[in-house]
Amino acid sequence: MWIRDEFEKNCDCLNERESDLHCFLSMQTEKARARMLRQEELLAQVGEAEARRRFPLLGMTLGVKDNLCVEGFPATCASKMLEHYVPVYTATAVDRALAAGAILMGKTNMDEFAMGSSTETSCFGPTRNPWDRERVPGGSSGGSAAAVAAGMARAALGTDSGGSVRQPAALCGVVGMKPTYGKISRCGLIAYASSFDEIGTLTRNVEDAARLLAVMEGYDGRDDSMCREAPTSDYRSALAGGAAGLRIGIPQGWLGEGLSEDVKRALLAAVERFRTAGAEIETTELPLTEYAVPVYHVLSFAEAGSNLGRYHGVLFGRRAEREALEEMYDATRARYLETEVKRRILLGTFVLAGGNYDVYYRQAERVRQSLRRNFDRAFRRYDLLLGPTTATTAWKLGEKLADPMAMYLSDSYTAAANLTGLPAVSVPCGSDSRGLPVGMQLIAPAYREDMLLRAAAAWERIRENDA
Repeated sequence: MWIRDEFEKNCDCLNERESDLHCFLSMQTEKARARMLRQEELLAQVGEAEARRRFPLLGMTLGVKDNLCVEGFPATCASKMLEHYVPVYTATAVDRALAAGAILMGKTNMDEFAMGSSTETSCFGPTRNPWDRERVPGGSSGGSAAAVAAGMARAALGTDSGGSVRQPAALCGVVGMKPTYGKISRCGLIAYASSFDEIGTLTRNVEDAARLLAVMEGYDGRDDSMCREAPTSDYRSALAGGAAGLRIGIPQGWLGEGLSEDVKRALLAAVERFRTAGAEIETTELPLTEYAVPVYHVLSFAEAGSNLGRYHGVLFGRRAEREALEEMYDATRARYLETEVKRRILLGTFVLAGGNYDVYYRQAERVRQSLRRNFDRAFRRYDLLLGPTTATTAWKLGEKLADPMAMYLSDSYTAAANLTGLPAVSVPCGSDSRGLPVGMQLIAPAYREDMLLRAAAAWERIRENDA
């Protein structure tokens, strides 16, 4: 049966490539196999139509980023601090996906506490890009993106605070989508920056992204402060909508300095194909987007400094034994947190300290609100905004590790959607001169995932027809 065939194909890829790519931090292939066999039995008993009605994600093998809790399964956040932490509950999004028939293959590698853009800050070693093992897969959801690209799982869940689903999707040549902030419950997501953190999907095609979103979205009382009761859409109909009549704006600043010629060439070629398919596309101005990266980092670092204050060796996580309490705090954090996490905590503490609050944090919040208004104005004229997902294709392992600013600029085109809470997707749109994948980003108004998926699916068909 097809469920077994697809499952075995994923397992073969795992056996062949995992030791080389290091996409997973832990796996449960035997439990996954047992679940697959039960689904086969159900399929034989009730038929495919009824089985799919009961379980919309029937047979979908799934990787889950290691900052999402699964009961009885490690959730390390790729950090020594949580190396032995085993949650006693399952994240709402994961629980809904599993209840809909997804088959959990394991927990995927990531940057430590989701702080990074290359999956190189993982305390358990980097993930490598399936297109070129000497290059990064992006981050912080690099393990999830690489697992899907390599065929180890049909789909994976990641988290996106400043681009951590879309950026690795672009570098690995898969579809990466984050919905509107609050569309998917954050319950069971180990926090980095609470007003930015979102759960997103990494898939091989747009349809699977829509299927995952449909089962994971919706209000959750366990995330009552942020998870909203929003209208649902008919994503199946949206996928068939086509490109004709879509009004799309390209912010002029996204095509300027810093964008590699290879990425720009692939993006502009994609724009022309979109136009040929009937979309109306023009360049436009979108003020303040050039400040998205510094504003994002000021605010997210401040939230990280607050959220990670809990890792002091008292309640949970690792502990360095010392007689004096403050010495124990210091020793625990020094031993079990690595450089990038410490850097962000220190910078976040600085931003919030004394008079710095008004100079940095409050001013960044003002720019955030202004940026939201600018996007609102743009969406009065356009259905969607289009641009690159990343400035370059995948870079070599180690190339940016010694230069934090270069790494932070990896969020140049993605951070704005997190600052504004808007839904966004990265879809493959070509390749560079080395054959590495290029990603195109689409951003829609809040709660217009149907519009976003319509455009992404239309682009996918355009590419298929050109092939």
